[in-house]
Order: sequence, then C-alpha cells, then structure tokens
Amino acid sequence: MALINIDTAIKRVLLLVAKIEPPRGVEILTYKRNRGIAIIRLGEDSFLVRERGYAEQEMQVCFADLARVLKSMAKREFPRSRQVRIYQLEGPDFLDQERKRI
Repeated sequence: MALINIDTAIKRVLLLVAKIEPPRGVEILTYKRNRGIAIIRLGEDSFLVRERGYAEQEMQVCFADLARVLKSMAKREFPRSRQVRIYQLEGPDFLDQERKRI
C-alpha cells in the first residue's frame, strides 16, 4: 500500500482490523520499513499487537483497548514520521517476513 498520513493511519487500521477474518492482520511500517506495529486478529474480540523497533513487545488486547494501545505505540515508534506504510498480512507466519529496505 502507498504512504498514508500518520493522522489517518490509526483510524484506517481500526477499520481494516474490524473487517478481517481471524488469522489475518495488518502491519504499520515506517518509510524505511525498519520499525513497525503489527496487529493480528486471533478471535472475535482478541488481537495480538506486536511492536518492533525502539521497543520490542507483544501483547494481547480486546478491540475496545486497541485504539489506545496503537496510539501509544505509534508515538513511541513513529515520533517524527509524517507518513507510514500499511500492509495486510495473511497470517502470523508473515510477521517475520523481510520487507524491501530503502
């Protein structure tokens, strides 16, 4: 997907993860694709959120808490970014897939 403004990225990601089926997910990456946040839908109301970059952590949250968690992670991982990239993932196996670096 193309570059998306950071202000609208969280809203767009929340809309995407609400529509996807359980083993699929969404990944938000910086322009250089070296830091990011991945969201995998595990069940009806459970999501796995994985942060990699400045901080390395993984947590399981419900949909009600997802917006709050994404905003705090986005501030930490994308402090000076104006635009980010959004990719759809087919499953948890694609989390560690190497992306083309710029």
